[in-house]
Amino acid sequence: MPAGPICNGAAPVRSRRVILGTLVWLLAAAYLVPMVVVLLNSLRTAQEIAQGSMIGWPKFWEFGNYAVAWSGFCIAQTCQGIAPYIANSAAITLPATLISTLLGAVAGYAVSLWRFRGDRWIFGLVTLGVFLPEQMRLIPWTIVLRDLGLSNTLAGLVMIHSVQGLSFTALFCRNYYLSIPQELMKAARIDGAGFFRIFWRIVLPLSPPILVVTVIWQFTGIWNEFLYGVTFTTGTQQPITAALIALATSVADVPQYGVQNAAVVLAALPTMLVYLFGGRYFVRGLTAGAVK
Repeated sequence: MPAGPICNGAAPVRSRRVILGTLVWLLAAAYLVPMVVVLLNSLRTAQEIAQGSMIGWPKFWEFGNYAVAWSGFCIAQTCQGIAPYIANSAAITLPATLISTLLGAVAGYAVSLWRFRGDRWIFGLVTLGVFLPEQMRLIPWTIVLRDLGLSNTLAGLVMIHSVQGLSFTALFCRNYYLSIPQELMKAARIDGAGFFRIFWRIVLPLSPPILVVTVIWQFTGIWNEFLYGVTFTTGTQQPITAALIALATSVADVPQYGVQNAAVVLAALPTMLVYLFGGRYFVRGLTAGAVK
């Protein structure tokens, strides 16, 4: 007799799952529509787009758009394509990601596993940077870069992103390190280990999950950042995000929509690859303690 109510109760649960699954797929499809449109337009000729619309299936697959966008398209009177600007973004993103992750790991370790006077105030001041709008920091950074002679340089952007990324990485690492048993720390101190030795021998080997989170977070955020790139650099020193604006506003007899869309795809490719190959590790790292 109990089988009847159980079976009847399973139907609503199954229906809710189907409805939720359908909604998720619809939202995912709506979110992916712009990317699909850009990808298809990157494989269409400028004439085909001009004679039709920005939404359509390519009649002829124009893979040459990618070659032109990479090394032949003119941006701000420089006809070298987006390759130099991709290199600029890589030269900014890679060192800034590593520096901010390392400093954030040390800072998070210090404020989570070591108690000293004012540790809570220091942590609060560091994480305050998470909540400050980027526009508030433009004038201070302008003064700092001017005084250090780093205006319009890649090194200046590396310093900016390294310092500002410290707020996020310290917050993530601190919350993760709180789950490390204090017994390990006490045993290491009894054995004579100091601050950095404990970090290197005990804390760092336990850190790969959260370090993956911070690396992915920082890499995608720095690569996609636009405001500082367009404010503090010009010409050939700009990252790819700032260069794409110059590409989109370039004047030509026939707008090169296919080449422009191919440039957008190439610019987004590094972050898409990071997401595809590291997305699952990002989720695992968060669930391992980064948002406790």
